[in-house]
Amino acid sequence: MTLAYKMLIADDEDRIRRILNLYLNKDGAAVDETGDGTQALQMALDRDYDILLLDWMMPGLNGPEICRLLKQVKATPVILLTAKADESDRLLGFEAGADDYVLKPFSPRELICRIHAILKRTAPGRLRLENKSRHDIVLPHLVIEHLARRVLIDGHEIALTLKEYDLLRYFALNENKTLTREELLKEVWKYEVIVDFRTVDSHIRRIREKMQAVSPPAASMLRTVWGIGYRLDVPASFARGGGA
Repeated sequence: MTLAYKMLIADDEDRIRRILNLYLNKDGAAVDETGDGTQALQMALDRDYDILLLDWMMPGLNGPEICRLLKQVKATPVILLTAKADESDRLLGFEAGADDYVLKPFSPRELICRIHAILKRTAPGRLRLENKSRHDIVLPHLVIEHLARRVLIDGHEIALTLKEYDLLRYFALNENKTLTREELLKEVWKYEVIVDFRTVDSHIRRIREKMQAVSPPAASMLRTVWGIGYRLDVPASFARGGGA
């Protein structure tokens, strides 16, 4: 598969940036880089990147801080690169809006595989893919434009992270069906072994908050089924205006 994508590497270790540049340039990436967190945020806001690779600890802003501020205005995918291995740190990164998490020391080839997996879902225009058909979903209060990966709530676009988008779309594809946390982790996160359900809960909470800020009726569609999981409620009288 031929790739052509633009990314930003923000890491204060020159050696890591040199190694990543070597591998990513061979992969077809156009790479910008910086060792300063504050500069990284400004670059991410000013330019259109397909993906960001952010070190956790840097001068100025750290990786989670950059991610949290950026995700308020742009949906650019973010991979956090860190030596922090504790579960609490991983959850903090995901709470900040990170789409993936890579531990140091790491394999550059594994990192590139993770980048490819994200780009397949977020930048189809950057990949030579066979299927370019549009699969939009139209529901009361909610429109999901799949090719553009855009979500409209009562006509207003909301910025979702990669996993938030995938999660909301999975609910829309399974409207009125109660989905367990285990099913969501397997189908959306592709987890083979289920360790912690809090990831699902925190993502759904953030989706609701973003929907609530635009349309309380839209947010109320995403219901908690106590003791089981969650469900996206759609009136039975509604005729779906799109398909998957």
